[in-house]
Parts: sequence; C-alpha cells; structure tokens
Amino acid sequence: QVQLVESGGGLVQPGGSLRLSCAASGSIVNINAMGWYRQATGKERELVAAITSGGSTNYADSVKGRCTISRDNAKNTVDLQMNSLKPEDTAVYYCNAYARSRWYDYNYNDYWGQGTQVTVSS
Repeated sequence: QVQLVESGGGLVQPGGSLRLSCAASGSIVNINAMGWYRQATGKERELVAAITSGGSTNYADSVKGRCTISRDNAKNTVDLQMNSLKPEDTAVYYCNAYARSRWYDYNYNDYWGQGTQVTVSS
C-alpha cells in the first residue's frame, strides 16, 4: 500500500498564496503520475494539476497561470504552489498518486491522501 500525507492548507486572504505539500510512503515500486485534486462543498472532485515522472504537467483551466506543480521523484513528494488565490479556490485539496506497489504486480492504482482544507476568505 501507498500512503499519502498532505500539509500546507489553511486560511488565506484573496490574492494570497499557499504551498501544499504531499509525501508518499509505504510499499512503492514506482509512481507514474502525481497530482492534486479538490472538492468544494456540494461539488464533484476535480483535477487541479498533475505531473508525470518525466515532468509533464497538466493544469485545470481555472488555475493556469496561478498554480505551479512540482515533484521530487527521489523523495516521492509533490508540491502545489498556489498564488493569487480566489474565494472560488476554497475546497478540500487531495493529493493523488498513480502508483505500483508490488514488484510482482504490474498494475497501477490510484492512491489518495486524507485531504487538506484550503479556505480563501477575507
């Protein structure tokens, strides 16, 4: 199994910045993609940003130009730098890893963190 632990959420004023961090641990053979998703109250979970082991990135249109995702493959960590935050960015943010956890099993599975609350409010 792969465990993901997030940190860095909190309360920030509109226009402010936050940096979310996530560390993966446990039985890890390989992690393909890592990313951040968010779920606002009453809405479905949505992709915020993702990054492959090769460094290719993908961002939701709503955060392009305001967020930067980065990854340390050696440490199995992924960060999300969020700038110019808006009230509509308020949500629980979840770290995701698409990983292989058994050397004898070539299948990859999605693993999720417990979530960290981000609240953008004055």
